[in-house]
Amino acid sequence: MRLPPAILASTEEVLREILRFTAPADSTLSRYFKDHPRLGGRERGAIAEGVYCVLRNRAFFTDQSEAGSGATMRRLTLLGLADAVGADALGGVTPEELEWIERVMQIDRKLMHKSMRSNMPKWLFEKLVAQFGEEDALALADALNTPAPLDLRVNSMKTGRDEVIAELAQAPIVAEPTPYAPLGLRVLRKPQLQNLPLFKSGAIEVQDEGSQVLAQILGAKRGEMVVDFCAGAGGKTLALGALMRNTGRLYAFDVSEKRLAKLKPRLARSGLSNVHPVQIAHERDAKIKRLAGKIDRVLVDAPCSGMGTLRRNPDVKWRQAEGAIAEMHDKQVAILAGAARLVKGGGRLVYATCSFLNEENDDVAADFLANHPDFELVPMSKVLAEQKIALEMGDYLKLLPHKHQTDGFFAAVFERKPMPKKAKPAPDADENGDADSAD
Repeated sequence: MRLPPAILASTEEVLREILRFTAPADSTLSRYFKDHPRLGGRERGAIAEGVYCVLRNRAFFTDQSEAGSGATMRRLTLLGLADAVGADALGGVTPEELEWIERVMQIDRKLMHKSMRSNMPKWLFEKLVAQFGEEDALALADALNTPAPLDLRVNSMKTGRDEVIAELAQAPIVAEPTPYAPLGLRVLRKPQLQNLPLFKSGAIEVQDEGSQVLAQILGAKRGEMVVDFCAGAGGKTLALGALMRNTGRLYAFDVSEKRLAKLKPRLARSGLSNVHPVQIAHERDAKIKRLAGKIDRVLVDAPCSGMGTLRRNPDVKWRQAEGAIAEMHDKQVAILAGAARLVKGGGRLVYATCSFLNEENDDVAADFLANHPDFELVPMSKVLAEQKIALEMGDYLKLLPHKHQTDGFFAAVFERKPMPKKAKPAPDADENGDADSAD
């Protein structure tokens, strides 16, 4: 079944706006669909996938679109839609355009120059080559330019993974257990989940397996005091609440009221009552000071470049400036230092990002250890063994899409050394009766 010719014009219209890179692609698409309510689900899906295909392959598609005749933006749109839904599904395309699309799609991109094949800004690809070596950098770039599967987390407060697999099969939706996260499921296609009873009841949540692993390594236990320091919309908060079996006290801190508002309906579905959302002004907020030294475990999923999520948010690589990475590093160091004040003696602190860049990861961890002698690093190999997660890691967690089929994630675990016991006050001289009284 062909898409109507109007879809080509609609995709070109919204793509033109998105390529200005003044706002995230997903928010621009949402606004466009809200302004065009007559577009059906199939049409919206084709437009969104076409746009994301252009963003993933922008360097290559632009190079091809600028060669030859015809308007560049139309040709760019044609390539994106053809990559997403197939050229034969497009209405309003001339025979000449179909022939050109076919020629472009037959090009073996592995034979192209590495910078073109990577479909990344030059500065970013050079960082990857310096960090991983050319072969691994290209493998990572290829993986990042491939759409991510749909991962789900089963809410253990409501059901089990096997039960969800069986119920999804009735839809019919095929879901397979994820290899690392014990409550994760991977759906290779992307069905509409919002109307499923499993979703409405809070039995499942959409969450990348890497994000689920982050919640797991915090090791939150029943009855503990736990803080999700940069909670956002609360995906990991909900996972932590379930791991705590709805006991203890779990604070969800975030500076954004809008993000915390998105947590509320998810929290209502989850069945959790131990979660306490708290808006803070900054990492030195008085609300944090009141809890200083009282928290068993703190998760800091810090604001970052988001480079690890390029499979889902390919516009990030084009919107992010190289200089912003250094600024992000300074912000991350400050946030981690602020969160560390909460941890009690013997408690754990987990620093995490959805990035694979050393400046945001290893360098921040090293900076923290150098300036906080009361904390020590817990090797990730030890933490994973404690949580029975079958991953081979060294000091840090480093998940990569081309190796682990997750988004790119980093995590470091720190433990606060036991606090020195306060000295008991000296006995009162008068009570002992053997000390001289002072005038």
